Amino acid sequence: MRIDQNFVNNEFVVSSQAQTLPVYNPATEELVGQVQLATAEEAIEAVQFAAAAQKHWRKLTSVERAGYMHRLADALVARKQLIGQALADESGKSLEDACNEAVYAGDITRYHAEWARRIEGEIVPSDTPDETLLLQREPIGVIACLIPFNYPVYTLLRKIAPALITGNTVVVRPSNNTPGSAFEIAQAVLEAGIPAGVINILTMDHAIAEQVCTHPAVGMITLTGSVGAGRKVLEYSQVNICKSSLELGGKSPAIVEADADLEKAAREIVASKTTNCGQLCTAIERVYVHEAVYERFVELLRTHMSARQYGDRSVEPGDMGPLINESSRLNIHQMVERAIDDGAKLEMGGFIPEGPGHFYPPTMLTNCRQEMEIVQEEIFGPVLPVLKYSDADQALQLANDHQFGLASVVYTENYRTAMKLANNIEAGEVYVNRTPADPYQGYHAGWKRSGLGGDDGKHGMLDYTQTRLVVLNY
Repeated sequence: MRIDQNFVNNEFVVSSQAQTLPVYNPATEELVGQVQLATAEEAIEAVQFAAAAQKHWRKLTSVERAGYMHRLADALVARKQLIGQALADESGKSLEDACNEAVYAGDITRYHAEWARRIEGEIVPSDTPDETLLLQREPIGVIACLIPFNYPVYTLLRKIAPALITGNTVVVRPSNNTPGSAFEIAQAVLEAGIPAGVINILTMDHAIAEQVCTHPAVGMITLTGSVGAGRKVLEYSQVNICKSSLELGGKSPAIVEADADLEKAAREIVASKTTNCGQLCTAIERVYVHEAVYERFVELLRTHMSARQYGDRSVEPGDMGPLINESSRLNIHQMVERAIDDGAKLEMGGFIPEGPGHFYPPTMLTNCRQEMEIVQEEIFGPVLPVLKYSDADQALQLANDHQFGLASVVYTENYRTAMKLANNIEAGEVYVNRTPADPYQGYHAGWKRSGLGGDDGKHGMLDYTQTRLVVLNY
């Protein structure tokens, strides 16, 4: 069983006063770790160390910072088995998937390191003839990073890599469901020789996290989480008027036109819905199918859903592991039951399996209506509601009739239909004839209640900067 301590100023802090947080394997419900919850004093000290380190870190050239980051990426890959094992134990992922997540974390760290020579400002003409205006990109300071449970290794580096290359330092709060992998990452930080105070990782309860986020030295809070968590972060940010970057809920629609490659669409939609047991913010959450191919497509979905196997992925090669905890499973099952009571037809799944582990079977519902809770609220589990539409205009109206706007998917072989839908869907990402994958060089940003700001690419990196105007009069 893992025993972890918080990582502050390049040291693992042993505290006799701290409470201990138990960590369970959601596939077996066995205790797999314990970690000390940070005290208020330790958390505030971490912010102070980060603020002191930032004054030196920002003075390094961006190329020097990139050198440290490349070494961190190397250390992450070298430790992929250790990071992966910790992640598999606390999340229920397969060891292969968990190790791959460490590799992807290394990849995105390298990607942002390569921005070292590309962090550009601007030279702007002045209204005065003997004057030049310079717009400079500058670091914000200390960034508070709040990490989710579903992809905790990748998301941690997705946030800290752009923060580091632009000259910021970080205080990281990993999910209380999956903290162990974060402390394996801390070992990689030491191996890479990152200067003390630049990266601090602490497990916290909500009260301590609030103290960190409202500390005057924190200039930005970045969160991947629920809409409710996003609202709390906005409250925190008001205290010191600090910047917020929020990647929140999603309810990705998939529109399947009559001319689509139906077999490909069904296979990919089911894979999207069942990957990581549906615990993915860009997973397909509602499917709109043209009435001309509706019956055929439902049968294809049923075929592919029934082929997906679930179970403890540490002992069997199933396609799908568990949900993160029992609360999530009960909430999802109750949503399914309410949908059935409201007239939805259960095509498959929809039950709580016997035995240990927070498993839930691949579940499909037809005869759904747009106003149903199952269509309007994020499920975050392996449940797929399917609806019928008559033409592309109606499909667009249904897709946009929503509080969320993170990702969306269109399947069609007609480029006119593809462009019409892609240019009018109210979402930050549109994928045509494929399901979401968040390319490093893109921009992962939600519209509506799906968030503020974003991750990845040039624009995600620049979100970790602020602009200074320098007026040169000569």
